[in-house]
Amino acid sequence: MQIWESVRIALRALTANKMRSILTMLGIIIGVAAVIALLSVGHGFEQYITEQFEGLGTNLLFVIPGQLEGGGARSTRVGRQRFQPLTMGDAEALADPFQVPDVVAVAPEYQNRATVVRGKLEMGTTVSGVTAEYQSVRNRKPVEGEFIAPEHVNARSRVAVIGSTVAEELFEDYEYPVGQTIKLNDVPFKVVGVLEEQGGGAFGDEDNVVMIPISTAQTRLFNAGSVRGDLIISVIFVQVADQEKMDDVADRITEVIRERHRINFKDDDDFSVVNQTDLIQIFGEFTAVFTTVLGAIAGISLLVGGIGIMNIMLVSVTERTREIGIRKAVGAKRRDILLQFLIEAMVLSMIGGFVGMALGYAASMALAGLIDLQTVVTVGAILLATSFSAAVGLFFGIYPATRAARLNPIDALRYE
Repeated sequence: MQIWESVRIALRALTANKMRSILTMLGIIIGVAAVIALLSVGHGFEQYITEQFEGLGTNLLFVIPGQLEGGGARSTRVGRQRFQPLTMGDAEALADPFQVPDVVAVAPEYQNRATVVRGKLEMGTTVSGVTAEYQSVRNRKPVEGEFIAPEHVNARSRVAVIGSTVAEELFEDYEYPVGQTIKLNDVPFKVVGVLEEQGGGAFGDEDNVVMIPISTAQTRLFNAGSVRGDLIISVIFVQVADQEKMDDVADRITEVIRERHRINFKDDDDFSVVNQTDLIQIFGEFTAVFTTVLGAIAGISLLVGGIGIMNIMLVSVTERTREIGIRKAVGAKRRDILLQFLIEAMVLSMIGGFVGMALGYAASMALAGLIDLQTVVTVGAILLATSFSAAVGLFFGIYPATRAARLNPIDALRYE
C-alpha cells in the first residue's frame, strides 16, 4: 500500500510540471526507441542472412579451393605443398556413387566477370559456367524459356540464361528476351531463358548473372586453364541425400580430393568443404557483433536520458525541501523519503520506456520500408530496453533520493 501511495504522489508531482516532465522523459523515450529500432534492424539482418544461405539449396555442401581461415578469409597458401585448384575431374569423381555415396547431384561452376552488351546497352555482370544439375542443386528456376541442358554443355553451345537484373537492364518491358542475342565480351550468345528473381544474396546480387554452359565458359569465352588435362573450375556444389549424412559425405569428399590432389598425410588440405551451417555460423558471428554494436550505440542515448532524470530530480529535491521537512516533522522516516524519490525517478523512467517502446516499434516498421529489409522486433529487445530504462531510473535516482533523505528536518523547515 505504501508503494502504491508513493506512485500516486509521484504521478501528482510529475503532472504538476508537465512540460518539464515530458522534456525529461524525452531522453529515455528516444533511447528506448533507438535500442528497439536498431536491434530490430540487426536481428532482421541476421534472419536475412540465414534465409539467403538456406535458399541456396537443400542439404548443400560447398567445395572451394584454398582454406577458410578466421573471419571467413580464404587462403591459397596451404602447408608446404603446391596449391592445386579444383577441376572438372574432381567434380566427376564426387559424382561417382562408388567413390562418394549418398550424393544426389554434383554441380561444378566456373565463374568470371564479363561485359554483356545488347545494341547500345551494356553492363558488367557475373558469368557462371554451369551444368544442367545446377538448376536443381541451387534451386535456380527459369520463369521464361529453359535452363542449360546437357546437350548445350556437350556441344559447347553459345546459349545463355540471364538473371532478372540483366533482363531489366537490357530489355524493355514489352520485349521477350528468349530468342534474342546478347554479347559477352563481344562473343554472341542466344538467350534461352530468364531466371526467377532471387534478390540480393549473401554473395551479392544473385540476379546480376548470366549463366552459360560450363564448357563454353571454360574454352570459348574464357581461358580457364587445366591441371593434368582437367579444366579448372571455381567451386563444386554437392547435394546430399540426407541431412544426417552431411558430415559423413563431407569426410568422404575430403578423402577423395586429397587422393586426387596427391596431398601427403602430413600436409594440409588445399581446399575446403563447407556446409550451410558453417556459412551461417561464420556470418552469424559477424551479424551478432553488428547487432551488439547497434544496441550499444543506442544505449548511449539511454545513459544521456538517465543524466537528465538525475538533474531534474535534484531540482525537484531543492524545490520540495520544505515538503520534505514537513513530512519528516510528522513522522516520515529516512527510508520513506528515499523510497518516495526513487519511485518518482523510476516512474519517470518507466513512462518514458513504455512510450519509447511504442515509438521504437513504429520506427522499426518505418525502417523496414526505407531500407527494404524485414526488421524483427523480438521480445528480448523490448525487455532489454524497458529493463534498462528502469535500471537507469533507479541508478540515476539514487543520489537525488539519498540527498533528500539526509536533509535535516529543522533546516528543511527553515528553507525558503
